[in-house]
Amino acid sequence: MNKRLNRRMFLAESALAGGSLAIGFHTSATAAESTSTLQKLNLAAIGTANQAGGNIRRVATENIVALADVDQNFLDQAGATYPGSRTYRDWRVMLEQEEDHIDAVLVGTPDHTHAPASAMAMRMKKHLFCEKPLTNTVYESRVLTDLAREHNLVTQLGTNIHAGDNYRRVVELVQGGAIGEVREAHVWVDVQYTGRHLITGNAAPRHLDWDLWLGPTVDRPYCESIADDGQVIREHNHQGLGNRLIEPIHPQNWRYFWDYGTGGLGDFGCHYVDLVFWALQLSHSTRISATGPTPHVSSTTCDLVVNYEFPARDDLPPVNVTWYDGGQQPEILASLRGQDGRPLEWRSGQLFVGSAGMLIADYSRHMLLPVDQFEDFQRPEPSIATSIGHHQEWVHAIKTSGPTTCNFDYSGPLTEAVLLGVASYRSGESIEWDAENLQVTNSPHAQQFIHREYRKGWTL
Repeated sequence: MNKRLNRRMFLAESALAGGSLAIGFHTSATAAESTSTLQKLNLAAIGTANQAGGNIRRVATENIVALADVDQNFLDQAGATYPGSRTYRDWRVMLEQEEDHIDAVLVGTPDHTHAPASAMAMRMKKHLFCEKPLTNTVYESRVLTDLAREHNLVTQLGTNIHAGDNYRRVVELVQGGAIGEVREAHVWVDVQYTGRHLITGNAAPRHLDWDLWLGPTVDRPYCESIADDGQVIREHNHQGLGNRLIEPIHPQNWRYFWDYGTGGLGDFGCHYVDLVFWALQLSHSTRISATGPTPHVSSTTCDLVVNYEFPARDDLPPVNVTWYDGGQQPEILASLRGQDGRPLEWRSGQLFVGSAGMLIADYSRHMLLPVDQFEDFQRPEPSIATSIGHHQEWVHAIKTSGPTTCNFDYSGPLTEAVLLGVASYRSGESIEWDAENLQVTNSPHAQQFIHREYRKGWTL
């Protein structure tokens, strides 16, 4: 314990001495430049390929000392990329054996294993970077948020778009009153996680430890996914499937299934709703109501419309935020025109509706509306500093005991909001939400979607 505390203090003091860096600011020296090799963090990663691999690459200036992956092929590739690292199939074994040798952990697994992996690392007092959404259930998100606060850990959710300049300029405009008082916002994303169902019958490939991949979810034989033929399909074996497309759910198609992912809302909600949360200083919704196609018991669908009611915050008014996915979009979008007078055909975006105008945005652009009203508008000078990079914010904050912009005090409630939309949709119920007690006050049926029972041998 003392060794770990002393190491963190040493890193903080050394980083400050080497060149005081304000978190989120570009300076003449980066965190890596201002510290020596001896002051690098020792990092472990759970998940090593695809998005997880990208996360590791972005912190590879530190010491990558341990890697865990249930896929031996991915693990071998990562081990070759970081030859000084120790490799494990089971992340629980890695954390137990590496506890005294690591400072922080990156979690980049499918959503259903985010929470147990993160919680184990955080109880060991390891700083954490976790992919979005933070968890697969609302309850899991609250547990991780509380653990981060309890142990004073540096955390960051993998919402990389948050670090871009575009979101910063939108936040400045909204919070600066450019469009007046905002009581309505819309978020729409052209994404479709629908039309796939689970099938069993084939053996798991030799390189994949299927039992470890399942983690805390229900125990079932190795599964693949099959494209929908327009009929209601239950879990079944391969008999009578014809020529329909069969694909593995690892490593890419797990988002189509509730046990492992949360569809379009879970995948993109934390990216797009993030801007609305930040600009309007949101936290916990009090009422959530979702509509869409009839829910399938195991497979995700699209064309959801989810309305969130947020209460007043200090001097800010109540606000309604509506999410749309698949082909759904806010009706008001059809009436909006760009500078050329043509309709705005934004396939995905955010729209803030204010008392003195509107603001439309997406990942990389934004526009004040109506265009002619803001033709002579003088933009405020930038007040939110340019990020040094989403991952580097996290690294630097560990070394200096500083802040991150998507710590779990912020991104935990963001994830909860996204997952409450899923709970409302799957239950078919509008949710009256008691955030403090994690209770659906109007529907015992909807309460069952706030968390799920872990299978034997797995804990949160």
